[in-house]
Formats: sequence, C-alpha cells, structure tokens
Amino acid sequence: MGMEAKPTPAAISEDESALVQKITKLATAIGDLPSLHPSPEVNSLFTELVTACIPPSTIDVDTLGPEAQSMRRRLITLCADAEGHLESHYSDLLAAHDGDPLDHLEIFPYFGNYVKLSQLEHGLLSRHVSESFSRVAFLGSGPLPLSSLVLAARHLPDAAFVNYDISPDANARASRLVHADADADAGIGIGARMEFRTADVTDEAVAGEMGRYDVVFLAALVGMAAEEKARVVAHLGRHMAPGAALVVRSAHGARGFLYPVVDPEDVRKGGFEVLCVHHPEDEVINSVIIAQKKMLEVDDEGCVRAENGSGIKGCAAAASENGSGMKGCAAAANGDVLCAAAAAVVSRPCLGCCEMEARAHRKLEEMAMDQELPS
Repeated sequence: MGMEAKPTPAAISEDESALVQKITKLATAIGDLPSLHPSPEVNSLFTELVTACIPPSTIDVDTLGPEAQSMRRRLITLCADAEGHLESHYSDLLAAHDGDPLDHLEIFPYFGNYVKLSQLEHGLLSRHVSESFSRVAFLGSGPLPLSSLVLAARHLPDAAFVNYDISPDANARASRLVHADADADAGIGIGARMEFRTADVTDEAVAGEMGRYDVVFLAALVGMAAEEKARVVAHLGRHMAPGAALVVRSAHGARGFLYPVVDPEDVRKGGFEVLCVHHPEDEVINSVIIAQKKMLEVDDEGCVRAENGSGIKGCAAAASENGSGMKGCAAAANGDVLCAAAAAVVSRPCLGCCEMEARAHRKLEEMAMDQELPS
C-alpha cells in the first residue's frame, strides 16, 4: 500500500535541540557497547536514556531532520534488542526459581510498569468497548509475557490467551515459564489459559485465526517503522471479526525515541474506528490506542453493506438459513455469490458459522479495504 508524504522537517526549540543532542550521545554510546545483554554498563545507559525520554515533551519525532530520524531508527532497534535480552534473562531466572515462578514476577525491574499499563488498557477497553472478553490474542508476546500474565490474573480471569511471537526461542522460554505453574497440569490456573504460537502474524497461514478473537493486543515492537506498522494494522483490519477490539501500543513526544509512533489515521485507514488515544505522563512509557473493527450492517432487505472508497457496496442477499435463524447469502460486487450470516450488526463471529460464511465476510471486507487504502 502507498504511504503519504513524510512531514517536512520542522524547526525545534533550544530545549528540544538539547534533548536530541543528549539522546544522540546516548545512542552512540549504546551502539558502541560490545553486547546488549544485561550488565551494569548496559543497565546504566538505558536507565539514563529512559530518564531523558520520560518527561512530557513538545517534541514531534516525526518532523525531525534526516540525521535525527536515522539515529532514532537505529536507537529503537537497539532498544528492542536490549529489551529482548533483558526479558530472556529474567525469564530464565524465574524459570529456575524454587516454587511457582509466576509468584515472583515482581523481580523483573519494570514489572510495576506492566501492571500500570495493563490496568490502563483494561480500563480504556471497559470504558469504550467491554469489561470482559473470552478470547484474547497478544501479538509480540516475547520471552517474558508479562502483559498477558497481568491481564489474565488481574483483569480477565475467564479469558483464554493466545500469544504470538515470531521467535521460537522467545515462545519456548515463555511456555516453559508459564507451564511451570503446577496448576497448569491440572487444567486450572493461569497457565491452563495460555497458548503460544510461533508465527508471523501477517502470514496468510494464520490470517484466518485473527477472526476468532474478541480483542487483539498489538505490542509496541511489532512493526518497527511506521510503514510496517500500518501494513500490520491493515492486515488485521482485513481478518479480525467485525466489532472486535484492537489495542495498539504507541509512543508520544520524546518517548518516540524508544518505541515506534503509531498514527491513529493509519489505524482508521486499516479498517478500524479509533475510540480513544491516551498518552500517559507517568512512568508508563507506551501510549495506547483503542480501536474497534468496523461493523458490517444489514439493510432492510437483508443485505450486508460494506462501504468502500468509491461508494460501491457489497451486498449479502437473503437466501439460506443460518444457525441464528436469520438468512444470508452474499452477492459480491464482482458477481460471485457467497454465503454470509446476516445480522442487524455483526459484533463478533458466530461460533456456529460455517467456514464458507467466514470467507464471505472476509471477502466483503477485503473488497472494501482495497478501495479505501491508497495504492
């Protein structure tokens, strides 16, 4: 998909210029380290970096000049690598811990941040979508899946979690940690509600799975550049169920030197309604975007309507009974006839819908998305 022109570099204040210089110096020092594995030197430099980026700032990282943008891209990659090493280190420590490792998660130095971030995300979901969800996907869960663990333990006690990561090593560590919980073997406890999948979430082989979930969490480091993040969101927009919630982690101000910044407009273009954008000002680094997959509506004639950019509509003409007692068969704009379950508003996939019905919904949505997204 095509992307809009990047913002023209803008003049920055003296304070912002001093901040960029400081972060550039730290980025150089971090880049010169022989290893990003946890060590006193690594910990000290990243603590200094985070401390510099945390205070509220007027800086807009998207409008910085080419040299600063190049530094920022390298720094985000370094931060991602260091975060992976830190989580792997503590995942190993916890797995070797006597007793249930899930009882000792607080030894991770940033555990409190995850608690606050998960509380924030669940609070925003409760306010704008729903208080509870039964099927949750977390994309980019890593070797120490703290977000899923905190959400499962404190906010979604009845939900099943499927955690996706592209790294088999990260998933092996996470699975070992979670399933060391003695209750998991008995089919109870948090471990029994956790599944780990090694997959690229943009792979068509797992695309159909995205339609199973009530809510999908997109980790901050899935999609390291704006264009890549927009492609991931657009992919989710084509495959998530109508009415399902999407939680996107972003960054704002100087925190954009640590994590990628997500433009809410890219989320809208991806097929979602943006319900809320929240920028924390405390030690929680990530901003949070709450969005919802656009609904498919049925008109008075029983036709499922999916608006596209040209104003053409895909129609599901009533024909055959489905499990809910309603009728629905989609006549696509290209003349194909496809079975689809009709409802006044489709809020989440019906568990009784057949695979053909699911494909019909996806086809209608893809037709609309192809028209809405720039080429």
